[in-house]
Order: sequence, then structure tokens, then C-alpha cells
Amino acid sequence: MLAFLPVPDRVAFTIFGIDIMWYGVLITVGMLLAVLIVYLRAPGKGLDRERTIDFALVGIIAGVIGARLYYVVFEWGYYSQHLKEIFAIRDGGLAIHGGLIFGVGLAFLLGHFRWKQNMLEWLDLIAPVIALAQAIGRWGNYFNSEAHGTPTDLPWAIEVDGQMVHPTFLYESIWCFLLFLFLIWFDRKGRKKYSGQILVLYLILYSIERFFVEGLRTDSLMIGPLRQAQVISIGTIIVAALIGHFALRPRGLTLKKAAAPAAETPAEAPVAETPVEAPASEDPAQEPEEKPAAKAQPAEESLEKAETTSEDPQS
Repeated sequence: MLAFLPVPDRVAFTIFGIDIMWYGVLITVGMLLAVLIVYLRAPGKGLDRERTIDFALVGIIAGVIGARLYYVVFEWGYYSQHLKEIFAIRDGGLAIHGGLIFGVGLAFLLGHFRWKQNMLEWLDLIAPVIALAQAIGRWGNYFNSEAHGTPTDLPWAIEVDGQMVHPTFLYESIWCFLLFLFLIWFDRKGRKKYSGQILVLYLILYSIERFFVEGLRTDSLMIGPLRQAQVISIGTIIVAALIGHFALRPRGLTLKKAAAPAAETPAEAPVAETPVEAPASEDPAQEPEEKPAAKAQPAEESLEKAETTSEDPQS
């Protein structure tokens, strides 16, 4: 049976004798593209474009560290015996849940408490590009021959270690790319009803996909007998739905109602206009014109009297 995709070479290129892996290249491309999109869209949302760089530096560094720590913790049985490999992220082993918790979490804390930003709007702006970065970064799993599924004879199976398996990386990549397009469309069409809704949709829709795809994988991190990604996905769906419906949505509706009277005030202002007082302003304008005319006649009479007076002595 021919594989849907060929068996890949992990090395993208070599610089000064150092192999640069496709895994790192694709994750980097996903991150940079995500930052660029946020940078371009920020002004349209009333957010400070330059603050994007601050969030990117904090979120990416903390996200990579968190993703690796998360993976190591759940694979501690292996890494406790191979401590040097903890830092070998070029070989793979990053957990997206750890990256989101550390990266987004630290960015949120700094943005809210230090930089005084509207973090719900920032998270709505960032959520779609997280999905895009995942869609691109998942192809790193393909080049590392990891994060694959159980054996299958489906036409789109890929070959890993001589066996045809589900390309679970591909399932998630396609879903995340469609999720990115959907969230951008949802936002641009003005369907967002409250701040934080785009983030809530991302968390719920990504978790639904992750729950089902994780069931096909053979290298899942475990919590006892349970797959941790499935447990986290169920918890995320419940928590995101509850927060969105009972906290963020009512808050958004309250803010809109509070802003409504302020929006109506400018419309009522033109009722009191100065033209109503125009007749009163015309009377003083006419009086100065009539007064000089009234004074002109006595001036002429006095002139005639003066001339008459000047002629009397000669007579």
C-alpha cells in the first residue's frame, strides 16, 4: 500500500555543520505569521499595535518553556533517567496545553496588571492566530514521525516505522486552519456579542477536535489510565462555556446598556439651536442704522442755523 505522504526527512537544511530540523522551522514560521497578523489587525480593534511585540516576546518564550515543561512532567518516568534530554526540544516533545497555560497566562498577567490593557479584546485578537500557528506547527510532527495514530488501511494513511497509521497531525492541522478561518469570519461579520467570545469559541471548538483525535493517537500523555489531553479538553469545554455564558456575556450586555444613553445624547443635542433667537438678534442690528439717520437731520438744521447766524452781522 502506498502512503498518502512520503516518509519525510527530519532535516530541513544545514548551516555550519548544524542540522536545522523541519520541526523547529515550521513552529517558528507559525509563530512569526501569527505575530504579523496580530500586528496588522490590532489598530482596527482599537489596540496598541506596538504592544504586540511585548506580548509576542513574553508569550512565545514562556509558551515554549511551558510546553516543554508540561511534556517533561507527564513523561517524568523517562526524563528522570535521561536528564540531559530535557533540553533537547529539537527532537520534539512540546505540549500545546502547556504552551497555552504558560504563554497566554503570563501575557495575560503582565497585560492586565502591568500594562493596563483590555485583555479580553487582546485574547479575542490572539485566539484565531493561535489556531493558525497550530495548523502550521503540527506538520513538524509529520517530519518527526510522531503524534500519529493507530494502524489503518484508509487511503490517506502515512507510513511510520514500516506501518500504515492515521495521520492525526493532519487531522488537527486541517481542523485548526478551518477554525482560524471561522473565527476571523465570525469577528469580521460583527457576530461577536461580548468581549472574550472569540477566545471562548476557540477553546470549545479546538477542545472538541482534540478530544476525538486524541483517541486515535498512540503516544498520548496519560493521567493514570486516562489520556490527559482528553481530560483537559472536557474540562476546558465545560469551564469555557460556563464562563462565557454566566460571566462574560452578562458583562458585555451590561456594558452595552450602560453605553446606550451616551450614544443617544448627541442625537438630542441639535434640538436647542440658536436660530430660534434670530429675530431678537435682528432688532439691535436695525437700530444702529436708524439712529444715524435720525441724527443726520438735526445736524443739517444746525448747519443752516449757523450759516444764518453768520450772515446777520453783515445785514
